[in-house]
Amino acid sequence: MRHLFSTLFVTALAILSMYAKPINREALVKRNNPVITKIDTLASLSVGNGAFAFTTDITGLQTFPEYYRNGVPLGTQSQWGWHSFANPDNLRIEETYKEYDFGHGHKELYATEYKEKGRAQDAAKWYRENPHRLHLGCIGLEEEGMNPSDISRPYQTLDMWKGEIYSQFSYKNSQFLVFTVCHPDSDIISSKVIRRSKKTMGVSVNLRFPYPTGAHSDDACNWYANEKHSTILVKRGEKSALLKRILDETTYYVHINWEDDATLSEKSPNYWVLTSNTNELSFTCEFVSDISSTLSSPRFSEVSSLSASHWQKFWKEGAAVDFSKCKDKRAKELERRVVLSQWLLAIQCAGDIPPQETGLTYNSWFGKFHLEMIWWHQSWLPLWGHPHMLARTLQWYVKTQQKAYEIAHRQGFKGLRWMKMTDPSGEESPSKVGSFLIWQQPHLIYLAEQLRRSSTLSSDLSPLINATAEFMADFATYDSIGDRYILKGIIPAQETLKASETYNSPLELSYWHYGLQVAQRWRERNGQPRVALWDDIINKLSPLAHSNWGGVGGKLYLAAESAPQTYSTKSLYSDHPAVLGAVGMLPMSRLVDAETMKRTQEWIWKNWNWDKTWGWDYPMVAMNATRLGNPERAIDALLMDKRTNTYLPNGHNYQDARLRCYLPGNGGLLTAIALMCAGWDGCTENNPGFPKNGKWKVRWEGLEKME
Repeated sequence: MRHLFSTLFVTALAILSMYAKPINREALVKRNNPVITKIDTLASLSVGNGAFAFTTDITGLQTFPEYYRNGVPLGTQSQWGWHSFANPDNLRIEETYKEYDFGHGHKELYATEYKEKGRAQDAAKWYRENPHRLHLGCIGLEEEGMNPSDISRPYQTLDMWKGEIYSQFSYKNSQFLVFTVCHPDSDIISSKVIRRSKKTMGVSVNLRFPYPTGAHSDDACNWYANEKHSTILVKRGEKSALLKRILDETTYYVHINWEDDATLSEKSPNYWVLTSNTNELSFTCEFVSDISSTLSSPRFSEVSSLSASHWQKFWKEGAAVDFSKCKDKRAKELERRVVLSQWLLAIQCAGDIPPQETGLTYNSWFGKFHLEMIWWHQSWLPLWGHPHMLARTLQWYVKTQQKAYEIAHRQGFKGLRWMKMTDPSGEESPSKVGSFLIWQQPHLIYLAEQLRRSSTLSSDLSPLINATAEFMADFATYDSIGDRYILKGIIPAQETLKASETYNSPLELSYWHYGLQVAQRWRERNGQPRVALWDDIINKLSPLAHSNWGGVGGKLYLAAESAPQTYSTKSLYSDHPAVLGAVGMLPMSRLVDAETMKRTQEWIWKNWNWDKTWGWDYPMVAMNATRLGNPERAIDALLMDKRTNTYLPNGHNYQDARLRCYLPGNGGLLTAIALMCAGWDGCTENNPGFPKNGKWKVRWEGLEKME
């Protein structure tokens, strides 16, 4: 017995020692730096600062944008860079409105798309396409006749600890070394190019500026419309130049400075070349929307130093998860995904407007962003010790609240109804699906509560939380026969259901229940009385609807109360298995029976059409499994071998030929990992989302619990 206690004591000390020893952050990051040794159009690497990003090809610059167009494109994108085509017919957003009656006691006007030809269809098309995000300009090596096939012995790596892309390759009789960094606080890209050859051959880089395509999903580069835009030299210095870009009603500026003996010249319209007389060229390019403020002219060494300091601070101050002690052969890949996801989201999804689903890499949905995805892009930030990055984005809600008020008002509701697909102005993009979604509504309440829990709170969010809850309460319909409240006239997160037929979908019910409770707590903290109607809805909101289904030994939750055919109609077990979000994303509530949810999870796991899902569905399943005590399934979900759960060498979550990047998958992964490690309020188990089989000795520090 004494020997047993001694052994247990030593084992406990060993475990405590393992967790007490700080994680070597630098080693963790660096062992996951991507290394590229061949030309792969899906392996482009990016640098950025959260509001501006620059994506490179194998040369470390953007030498082959056309070649990479259908891979991970070579974008130069910002939060402010937007453009609209002309509207000569004076199409108005009001022309897209269509009247619906969903039984709320009044008619509702929705901005939608039209099958019928005419002004309504034209207006919907124009407002979906405009504004669209700009590609601000390609910066590449200028070598006559250089093609991707001419590149030999490439070696490229992204040093995430320093924020630097290092590229090395041979071309003809020269070896090139290229260092590329981004300024942490300004929209500045800086590079040093070194050419090693037996004689002085010079180094040249080009600046090529495209016209926008206005397409749904592409690199936004139309190289065949020079007559529609211009690039004008407005100022030249000894080692600097200022270019003015003019595209219809849009203007912006590119400020270039260099350190070496070089000259800038115009090769053709919208095509400029910077040529050094030596075999080295260091330069910076700053992209700005106007020149009212002083332009900066930092040297490459300064930008490089600032970048290194910024990223080391990011990695040291945030949370960290170390899988190096795990024996499961999948752990190494999971760690790679986790580290690279932090990098990709930090460089592309932490600006002053919500992110688009392809970040700042290339356009999807015309470059616009989807508010139902902000949870998947950014809910990880407070959990991983970066709440200030989320706080920055949430200020967009403050600036666009008038648009949300107008949507609710024209539909006959109180409060604020947040749009789905939108742009920096907050204008609602017409949609046959997006305009009928509602699960983006409680996101603001959820994310603001996350900030409060991390002690990073903006006081001006309180009125918005109140007004958002006011809409939610007004949208819920009282059913006097059942003495309950229902949610109807919606397309739920599982978008295979119709708005005219659907009521009481599970994720939306649970989110309404959660959001109104949190909104009441905010009122109490602000010294305001609870709203009686909100409490009535909280107490009487419909529980999740279920149905008996043969062979499972009990009830299963439906895709909606209005969809009793859920388990007999294949289209209803495709797309997002959103029913699992009712517990996982959200804490358990009175609306949910744990055993019924466990059976539902089991059926979905075995029968769902996983080839018709999206990148964030896998972490959603993992969070559901974690909260329901099934850590084996949580791991299996995160690492399921499916196309939409593929993570490329650069860390991007690949979906299909259209969406080669899908950042909601990356963000969902990080939120799931936080829950699997740190747990949730009331959870006392360490690493509740990892199997206790001796193969998952996951070390972490700095993570916060979910609610």
